Amino acid sequence: MEEEEIFEHIEKNRDKYIKWLTDICSIPSVAAQNRGMKESVDFISKLFKDELDCEVEVVETSGYPILYCEIGGEHEKTLSFYNHYDVQPENPIELWDSDPFKPEIRDGKIFARGVADNKGNLIARIAALSAIKDIYGNFPINLKFIIEGEEEIGSINLSDFSNLHKDKLKADACIWEFGYRDMDHTLQLTLGVKGMLYVELKLKGANTDLHSANASIIENPAWRLVWALNSLKNNNEEVLIPNFYKDIREPTNEELELLDQYFLDEEEMLDYLGLDKFINDLNGSELKHKHLYEPTMNICGFGSGYTDEGAKTVLPSEASVKIDFRLVPGQDPEKILKDLRNHLNDNGYKDIEIISHSKEKAARTLSTEEIVGSAIEAIKKVTKKEPNIVPNTPGTGPMYELCQKHGIPSVSFGVGNFSSRNHAPNENILVEDYIEGIKILVSLINQYKN
Repeated sequence: MEEEEIFEHIEKNRDKYIKWLTDICSIPSVAAQNRGMKESVDFISKLFKDELDCEVEVVETSGYPILYCEIGGEHEKTLSFYNHYDVQPENPIELWDSDPFKPEIRDGKIFARGVADNKGNLIARIAALSAIKDIYGNFPINLKFIIEGEEEIGSINLSDFSNLHKDKLKADACIWEFGYRDMDHTLQLTLGVKGMLYVELKLKGANTDLHSANASIIENPAWRLVWALNSLKNNNEEVLIPNFYKDIREPTNEELELLDQYFLDEEEMLDYLGLDKFINDLNGSELKHKHLYEPTMNICGFGSGYTDEGAKTVLPSEASVKIDFRLVPGQDPEKILKDLRNHLNDNGYKDIEIISHSKEKAARTLSTEEIVGSAIEAIKKVTKKEPNIVPNTPGTGPMYELCQKHGIPSVSFGVGNFSSRNHAPNENILVEDYIEGIKILVSLINQYKN
């Protein structure tokens, strides 16, 4: 398969590929609000049919459907793709410089909700296969697509899909959904994700809000929740839940070598964020180790009482906090949830309700896997630079359920950049990164078939 011929074809058809992307980004597929979900399913199904001559199977779930497509190839190898068609809500809308669902191209960037997370990567994959088909009429390897509509709300039905449709998951390797560039524009190649336990703690006091004068004799649930939080983590960022660190699988020598090679531009990152230092004044290898190989406990939001402008002397009747734990290999979110319950009970907080919102296991691929080598070569060929290999991203996704649980290695690279603003106003990707993302997949498939 002559890559240069396909690359020329991609350049000639770049406007078409950009239109596919802006068209799908015009659909507000917000799963949390049930907006544009059917329209997205219809758009993707039509694109597969028209451009790849492939019928998409719409697999119904108790929520939004999962789209599945299988395409035969000349060789026995099978490469799968995981992506999602849902996006985050656009709020706060007033902070956008343009309508989030009317894509605009400005200064070489495409601005739209979902363009980086994850529609840019999805359409780049489809465009790459369309270009191969246009030039050669067929595909060198077997290909599978698994595209869900609930990633942004916790992939709540993906585990059932994984258990019920193991035949659909079978593959020699998987290309995962996300990918970004560093501040120096080096493309990251990511080999895994952290796990997740997301919980909400809720506490009720009196049956109504009270005048704050009653704070002399009535317990404040907000204070009680603060004290409970203080029992969970200390000011050295250490989680105090018993056995929290017990089952962690320590990084292998190979993974530690990857950590040494992983580039994190500390000064640029601090400057970009307007900060003077990282947690615990960490830097160098200790900072990178904490960032990639250690778990976290983070407060996502705290709610209680009066928080509007001005003063209101009130003793709130309820308090709640949302917490995410980012987990590493060896940690089981189900076990940590039980340990959290036991810890609260043992410290006198049996009255705190725990609501579990999502659970994911961590996933990691060895750098010696064939798919990793193919991705490295493809990225080098197209970008003219070695990728920045990230052993695992600090973020989370349902990679374990679809890949490592079934012995499938996975890699992730994509069309985003260090300031793509995922989940935030003015989400964007660079046009040229999108076009290069199409070419990289063409080259990877050519590398991997050999």
